[in-house]
Amino acid sequence: MLAKWQDVLAGDGARQALIERLQEAREEIPDALVARHAATVLAGLERLAAPAREILIRRVGESSAGMARWTERGSRFETEADLDDYMHEVAGRVGHLLTELFTLRLPGTRNERTRMMSLGREFGLALQTVNVIRGLHEDRDRGWVYVPAAFVPDQHIHPSQLFDAANLDAAMAVLARLVTKADGHLAAARAYIRLIPRRYHRVRLFCLLPLLFAVRTLAISRANPDVLRRETKMTRREVKAITRRAMVLGFSNGWIERYCTRLATAPTP
Repeated sequence: MLAKWQDVLAGDGARQALIERLQEAREEIPDALVARHAATVLAGLERLAAPAREILIRRVGESSAGMARWTERGSRFETEADLDDYMHEVAGRVGHLLTELFTLRLPGTRNERTRMMSLGREFGLALQTVNVIRGLHEDRDRGWVYVPAAFVPDQHIHPSQLFDAANLDAAMAVLARLVTKADGHLAAARAYIRLIPRRYHRVRLFCLLPLLFAVRTLAISRANPDVLRRETKMTRREVKAITRRAMVLGFSNGWIERYCTRLATAPTP
């Protein structure tokens, strides 16, 4: 299916047949909702200016090919490099896509394009690593465990067994490694936002809100065994408070650093 989507994006596939097939998706999840509206997505793509459309077709095509490769390979991650490769395909490439669009439309970012491309990938990996942490339990139920075998301190324990009560110590050690990994990627994400000039406040806010939500979600998940049993998430009150503050103060790089520290260290509900 991903290969057919890639062909349609490139103008080489049976567009209507794919649209009709995707309309059969019935799951009540965001992916299925988008699939059912593939015709609307493609129509919107065609209305874009040619330079932006080319970027989207190329980058989404690359990501589709990468995700298809991982679908065929399966959910076994031996090393951190394996996990990074997967996350690059589903999120790192989004960082590249957005950076290309930003530098296309925002002249003040063009001199930093090379650095932003590198940091943009890290930004994607930051958000995806936090997604992995908060979705550990739900993903396990779907048959995917995004934990490299190399992260498990006892190599006699398979990553899928980390959810057994007897393996709690090993699971918490794995969680600590994932949290440390996320922290590193989030530092790169903050550096990315600093490269976006303050006059592009709406673009900064577009990048800043996911970062702040990720920082807070990571704080809630840190050393928290509940992530093995259910999804960890912020309260609605926290989401609203973070959004209000970011809209007013997100132009300030200094405030972003201080607020990230505050979100990372504030007591959890």
